[in-house]
Amino acid sequence: MNGNPLYHWIALAVSTVVVLPVPVAILAGWTPSWMRERQAGMRLRAYGVLCIYALMLVNSGPRIADASVETVMACMSVGFGCIAAAAVLFLLAERKDSGARTTRPSKPR
Repeated sequence: MNGNPLYHWIALAVSTVVVLPVPVAILAGWTPSWMRERQAGMRLRAYGVLCIYALMLVNSGPRIADASVETVMACMSVGFGCIAAAAVLFLLAERKDSGARTTRPSKPR
């Protein structure tokens, strides 16, 4: 029912290599050069990406284990919670960034 577990393992490995390093590095204190102007909400963005990674883990785990339909559906429901948490974190990060932009002192003319 869940397909070949090898495909799920490959997808999980690729997503781990692609998604996980940047938010972990941001939480460790590194900031990408293309995001240096928006540092106010950086940690919130990193936690949001980690929520998306948690979604990948929650959805792939039962499929790799060839779990029942009920278990897969329950994990998909938990995954919706992960997506909602990520969306809230991304919105909070943007709000924090916009607040930091408006409170920045303006340059004299």
